[in-house]
Amino acid sequence: MSEQVAPPTAPDAAPTEPAVETPQAAEPKPAEPPAAGSQPAESQPAGSQPAEQEAKKPGAKKALKIAGAVLVFVVVAGLKFGVASAIGNYFNKDETADAKAGDCIAELPEVTGTEQEKVDGAKVVECTSTDAAYSVVGRVNDQTEAQANADTTCEQYFKEDEQGYIYSSIEPGKTGYVLCLTKKA
Repeated sequence: MSEQVAPPTAPDAAPTEPAVETPQAAEPKPAEPPAAGSQPAESQPAGSQPAEQEAKKPGAKKALKIAGAVLVFVVVAGLKFGVASAIGNYFNKDETADAKAGDCIAELPEVTGTEQEKVDGAKVVECTSTDAAYSVVGRVNDQTEAQANADTTCEQYFKEDEQGYIYSSIEPGKTGYVLCLTKKA
């Protein structure tokens, strides 16, 4: 039993017209007799499917390697240049950015005298909450770091003999806001 291999026909391909050959004088070739008990097998055309699949595999592997290299580069660059920090800031937005007079802030680290301490995670809470530790008595926008550190920034919001606290959110070299706080009674 012999097997014949032929490329599949495309279901949506238009039927092809038979090629018209012009007669030419050619030397006759001697026909080779088929081997005993077998029929001649048809040869595959040059653009057959197995050859095309083999050609696609190296290209796909190369593209995968390039994509992997680019991904590794982006991750390393992100770690080196602080992209992870910027992404973290996007997802961990400043929860006090919209605070206004009358709002309350959850507990912050205790600071004495003229000390300053960097605080992460300050947040606005309901004033009726047990987490409410400070009342916002004033807000000053468009302040530089120097202005925020001045003793006069929140003077107008603090009462005589009242312990006041200043919370600021200002990026270096830019302006930001200052919250004037008092301990919640």
